[in-house]
Amino acid sequence: MRRRLVPVAVMVVALSGISAPHAFAAEVSAQDEMFMMKAHQGNLAEIAAGHDARKNATTSCVKHVGAVLVRDHSKLDADLKALASKLHVTLPASPSQEQKQELAAVQAKAGSPAYDAAWLTTQDAAHRKTLALIDEELKAGKNAEVKAAARSARPVVEMHLDMVRGGNCHEGKDVGKVHAGSGGHLAASGSSLATAGVVSMAGGGLLAAFGTAWLLRSRRRSAGRS
Repeated sequence: MRRRLVPVAVMVVALSGISAPHAFAAEVSAQDEMFMMKAHQGNLAEIAAGHDARKNATTSCVKHVGAVLVRDHSKLDADLKALASKLHVTLPASPSQEQKQELAAVQAKAGSPAYDAAWLTTQDAAHRKTLALIDEELKAGKNAEVKAAARSARPVVEMHLDMVRGGNCHEGKDVGKVHAGSGGHLAASGSSLATAGVVSMAGGGLLAAFGTAWLLRSRRRSAGRS
């Protein structure tokens, strides 16, 4: 009878192991890390461009759009940095060299109508690239929280593109302050993951308890027969 009990004991241990916290650890893939790093650099570049437009643009429309970029990308980046810290992803300290060069080229036209046109054209291209980056994360990303951040950012970036689309200024496309990022969407995602973890832990505990009870009953029966 002892030989029979050994496999059952192994099964109980294995089932109870389902509740181990590491079983629910979120995977952060190379795609997720790449998205977070590039999205952060994009946010930094847009914030810098927004500040520059508020200072050097010649039209109130471009100045307004610049203020919107500062407002929204500051919010998006604060949420992204909090998520990166949680997932232990190191973010770059500044925009990419290409982004810096693009802003410098626009700044060279400061104070003239050519500045506004160059700024709008650059922002049109930049936001199209960001949308492509987001869509790639939604398609190929692995981490649920990173994908939720990308999903939350998409309508914001789409709105910004509408404001500069075709190199023309459309300040009327501003729908107001956005509520994107880890605040609501990721909290809900995290809540779902936590709930799943609790349910699975409870299930693992019940299985372990059932297995233990079964072992005790088997041992009593064996003792009675002997």
